[in-house]
Amino acid sequence: MHEDSRHEAGHGKTETSASGHESWVARNFNYQCYITCLTGFYSCRWTAQQWERTEYGSCCCSWREQLFYMFLISACFLSNLVLFVWAETSNEYFSFDWVVYLGTGKWFFCSIILLSFLGIVAMYTSLLLVISFLLLWERIELSLHISHKILVTASSLLAVFLMAVLCQHWKDKWLIFGLSLKIFAPLVHLILITLMVIASWPIAIYVAHLETEVRIRRYRVENYENEDLETHNKVTRLKALQVAAGLSFLLILLCLYLIPLGIYSPCIQEKKNLGPKPVFFGHRGAPMMAPENTMMSFEKAVEYDIFGLETDVHVSYDHVPFIMHDFDLSRTTNIREVLPEDIHKHTSLFKWPFLSTLNAGKWFLEHKPFINMDPLSEADKKRASNQSIPLLSDVLQLAKKEQKFVIFDLFHPPVEHPYRNTFVRKVVRVILESKIEQHLIFWLPSFDRSYVRYMAPGFQQVGRLLPTERLTRENISIINVDYKRLFYRGMREYKAANIYINLYLVNEPWLFSLAWCSKINSVTTDNIKLLSQLNHPHFFMTPSYYMYVWLLMDIVSAVFICIIFTFHWWRELKKKRWLNPTNATPGKMRGLARSFLFILAIDSGRRDLLDMFLTSAKSMWEITQVGTREKLGRVQSFLLCPFISSVNSTKCQWEIFDKSYVIVTDLNCVVRPIMVCKLLNINKLKIGFVFYLFI
Repeated sequence: MHEDSRHEAGHGKTETSASGHESWVARNFNYQCYITCLTGFYSCRWTAQQWERTEYGSCCCSWREQLFYMFLISACFLSNLVLFVWAETSNEYFSFDWVVYLGTGKWFFCSIILLSFLGIVAMYTSLLLVISFLLLWERIELSLHISHKILVTASSLLAVFLMAVLCQHWKDKWLIFGLSLKIFAPLVHLILITLMVIASWPIAIYVAHLETEVRIRRYRVENYENEDLETHNKVTRLKALQVAAGLSFLLILLCLYLIPLGIYSPCIQEKKNLGPKPVFFGHRGAPMMAPENTMMSFEKAVEYDIFGLETDVHVSYDHVPFIMHDFDLSRTTNIREVLPEDIHKHTSLFKWPFLSTLNAGKWFLEHKPFINMDPLSEADKKRASNQSIPLLSDVLQLAKKEQKFVIFDLFHPPVEHPYRNTFVRKVVRVILESKIEQHLIFWLPSFDRSYVRYMAPGFQQVGRLLPTERLTRENISIINVDYKRLFYRGMREYKAANIYINLYLVNEPWLFSLAWCSKINSVTTDNIKLLSQLNHPHFFMTPSYYMYVWLLMDIVSAVFICIIFTFHWWRELKKKRWLNPTNATPGKMRGLARSFLFILAIDSGRRDLLDMFLTSAKSMWEITQVGTREKLGRVQSFLLCPFISSVNSTKCQWEIFDKSYVIVTDLNCVVRPIMVCKLLNINKLKIGFVFYLFI
């Protein structure tokens, strides 16, 4: 049909008419594609067709679709919430991948795969919600396809399941979510204000349209006696929608304006109160630059001038303390190749001569345990591939040489181990034999602490998250704690007692910034390279500066929102000023280019062209077909947009003069002319544009 119309337009038409027609077809074709895409994605209806628009204030869909629309909103909210929580727990991704490895025996980035999957689910539900909003904006009835309903239901169940898992088995992840809000709250507040300014544009249009509809129906009630109680009810319903939309927007905006009164962020403080930058303990050395718990890893950490080394110690079956974290050797050594039948054997049940022969570096090159680790040079790759399990004495010699502190976890041997009850004394003996200065040892193990105090009084005793009274009673002035539990329990009493605080495990810049602003003394980290480059905390600002930004953002956004609402209100009233009798003057001209008030379409033997025009015009100009007549052997269609739908087509008559003009007469108004239209021939379709409008 489109090609036929374009072909016929080339015969007997002026250049002006042809160019105008091409523009008209292009505009309508694009709009039709837009609507078809929306309905195609939402309802899987990809066939172009005429869509009936619902009236303002009327229901947009069936009650079942309304219920599922609310279900779609909840699914979108839950999926985005789970995505945000998981994204904020990026500091724990390595731990999660390690847990997955323990269960599956395979190392892969399960945390990143889950993040990507949650991102796809959140994007899918959000896209459906946006499309549904656009359909509602176009006043097209919602009808979500059954496949979408199944997927949305599955997305909701998945989000609920993951939240239940987090609440039941990984509660501390919710603590991370709360901590992230402490640091990101000022930024989130500013983003939400910006989004409200953007959202004010469609809301202002909607409220202005509702006001127009209210005035139209009031005009009909005042000027026509045949309007019934239904019109009054529609007016009331429209006013209720207008108040609900506008008032809800204003209440949300007001809450956002007042949110800073309840925001507490450690990074909002005076510069003079900001403490020194926390120092670093290299977690198992520098595991993002070298295989963890190897001499290469510890030496890489020393290159960044860290404060101390953190590691893990086991005692072999022949009482040799060595460095290893896991309870078996399968993840970080090549025992699968050397002795596959013992891959799940406890680490401490092997003798040192065998342990010393295992390769502890090739796995690092194969698995690349951190997603954000930098690529290694060829020299580092060669060096890493030749790493072996180090002795505790090797690490102590490095710390002694570089004057670095050492803190370590000492794992209890299994029951069948011959030194199960004396392993602490063996470790203390090795430390003393290394001749390292005793104050460089942060002694963390809690068992047999009295013996350690007696044999090595210079060791600095480190405790856990215990009450300050117990720490004081045990003469402990250093604590090594999980950052999640410390921040929620509070650190005021520890600061008051002058307790040295070391947090583990801090890898993300925002989390390190939170520790810095909270005056933490040191942190244990994998990400030495990145955190060492930070010269000031992220999102740090003084209270006066934040207040300035807060007030400026509120004032500017309020001004913009007022301008947007005023503009749309003025534009709507300007379009429909004819509804106000005080502004109407007899003989006042109204052009289609300004108001699109009236269209008269007359078919000249081509009903298909008429149908095409009616479909396009209804979509583009929001007009409705209120009547058709047979006259002079031609099909005539009388079309009115909602702005003047009070004119009753059955009480109207029109006459064509000189094949160029149409005079429309309203029989209700004592048979006086109300419109004069100019006829244009477009593809054998005569279209009448308003030339004069008499009020």
